[in-house]
Amino acid sequence: MAGTTQTPCEQNYTTTLGYNCSTTPSCLSYVTFRSTPDYNTHVSIANLLNTNSSEVARLNNFSEDSTISPDTLNNFSEDSTNCSCSGARAPGGPFYQHQTNYSLKFTGETYFSVANNTYQGLTTCQSLISQNTYDSQNLVAGMEVNVPVRCACPSKKQVDDGYKYLLAYLITWGNNVNQIARSFRVSGANNMSILEANELEAKSIIFPFTPLLVPLKKEPNRLELLVSPPPPPPSPTLPINPPTGDDEDDSSKKWVYIGVGIGAGLLLLVSLSGCLVWFFRRQSRKEASQATSVVPNQYSDHQKPVEAGGNPSSSWSISSEGVKYAIGSLAHYKFEELQQATGFFGEANNIKGSVYRGVFNGDLAAVKIMRGDVSTEISILKQINHSNIIRLSGYCVHQGNTYLVYEYADKGSVSDMLHESSLVKMDDTVSAGVNVLGWIQRVQIAYHIGDALNYLHNCINPPHIHKNLTSSNVLLDSNLRAKVANFRFARSLMDSEEGGGMQLTRHVVGTYGCMAPEYIENGLITPKLDVFAFGVVMLELLSGKEAVQHKSTETGKEDELLSATIVEVLGGENVREKLGEFMDPCLKKQYPLDLAYSMAQLARSCVADDINSRPSSAEVFMTLSKIHSSSLDWDPSDELEYSRSMSHGR
Repeated sequence: MAGTTQTPCEQNYTTTLGYNCSTTPSCLSYVTFRSTPDYNTHVSIANLLNTNSSEVARLNNFSEDSTISPDTLNNFSEDSTNCSCSGARAPGGPFYQHQTNYSLKFTGETYFSVANNTYQGLTTCQSLISQNTYDSQNLVAGMEVNVPVRCACPSKKQVDDGYKYLLAYLITWGNNVNQIARSFRVSGANNMSILEANELEAKSIIFPFTPLLVPLKKEPNRLELLVSPPPPPPSPTLPINPPTGDDEDDSSKKWVYIGVGIGAGLLLLVSLSGCLVWFFRRQSRKEASQATSVVPNQYSDHQKPVEAGGNPSSSWSISSEGVKYAIGSLAHYKFEELQQATGFFGEANNIKGSVYRGVFNGDLAAVKIMRGDVSTEISILKQINHSNIIRLSGYCVHQGNTYLVYEYADKGSVSDMLHESSLVKMDDTVSAGVNVLGWIQRVQIAYHIGDALNYLHNCINPPHIHKNLTSSNVLLDSNLRAKVANFRFARSLMDSEEGGGMQLTRHVVGTYGCMAPEYIENGLITPKLDVFAFGVVMLELLSGKEAVQHKSTETGKEDELLSATIVEVLGGENVREKLGEFMDPCLKKQYPLDLAYSMAQLARSCVADDINSRPSSAEVFMTLSKIHSSSLDWDPSDELEYSRSMSHGR
């Protein structure tokens, strides 16, 4: 069976590559596809899926010139010669696949966006990577990629039971096996045929945006399942009267819950102190609600452009009312002014990527060139005034690009400071001229980030989640004050009874090694997503290592995550020795071991797999405040004396 959960592209499991072939080499099969503004006719969808447009129109009862309503769920057949065991080149293959091609529309599309946005989960980024020669980091507009669409043929047992076809149905919010079965007129004990086809049990979890095989005894008709606007995410609560195992009929009607709902249910377990803080803050926000205005999100979640797959044609316009408000009182620069300030965006002023150094009236600033919708970042930064969050001062719109002008961070990113020095480490020595962060500086940086997160989560209305907190997105000014930056993917948690501090998304984008498991697997967004990422940043500050370590083994290269390493370091025996080996050699053992241990424990709790085991950002900040205060009182000579006494004691 194919995977029933989404996994990051870097994790290559054979279950993400397709359905295993049975004794039937090829067959007629079906898939479902929800129409989108780009693919809303039977011809355009047929071309996308490489199938017969007339057959698509017949199956769905479309006229030749009809436009399909948005989000209409349609059935499409795949030619019997095309759904076949054609994935032999993939590891663990062959797999059942239906081959089609897709020409990349613009630079910025990725295998992930093609699989999950364009093809809606009918293929996977792992399949695309395994069956294309293009490097995933160097995709450009015009490239034509092979797209192995998931399909499947009935097994011998299914044929013996009277099933002629298998249909790949795209799961969405609120679906359960009974509901899907009724849509295809599969009833009673035959519900088990769906579970068996997908190797599921009645208590198994199914996930949105993944296909579920539905065995059919006759060809499907058009499904009248219009979901525009999209249905709300499922309630995290369980049924009031769950079926018991004693009743066979009830057992056959058990819900197969969407994993996001289960994970969301865990959020109900919050601390009493957190509830009290939220209650009083909520009361004050209600009183101030008339005086505070926030730009509404102009996109529903499945429409909002994302960096991984946004369409430049949907780039925002300054004429938009929302963007007009978002810009507000920011300084409006002419493009010629930016050219003069940056030396015509010359190489000498390039900081990194699309960010350039500029001089405005004698003051340094950073100019970032952006495409697509940037109103979210503007609206967030415009209302924020915090010394540990990067300050946005101005903007310019020119020929479809947006130029944002930020305060200048002299020392670059935390990642640069930590990992550039690690490149020159040799036998616990560091080359001259390399800036190395000392213990107090590292604790201070963590303290500043914690202050910024606590502010975002608890001190502004509405609260915000950064969503992409990494050491690369934390900048340092000349005084090594940390500045959280890059709010491109940030989300607001609207203060409403329905909000519940939780959101769900199908666009899982972020940095590998820093994303929380509930976000990767289920698209669950809560403030604990930032807490997990902050835990990883703290581990980088302690160890000097990157979030993901690439190690060579006898079986090849393997990735080792800092979030997993710390569990081994702080577990079992000889913790003192293991922590010493984990710490950054650049520190030359000049740090208080007890405080390093406290910070490592805090980081470990932040990266816990269980969302309820992670502390809140307020709790993290409170603990860091104590570590920071103790570090300021720390005398390096005390640690030296302690180390000597320990060595003599042995």
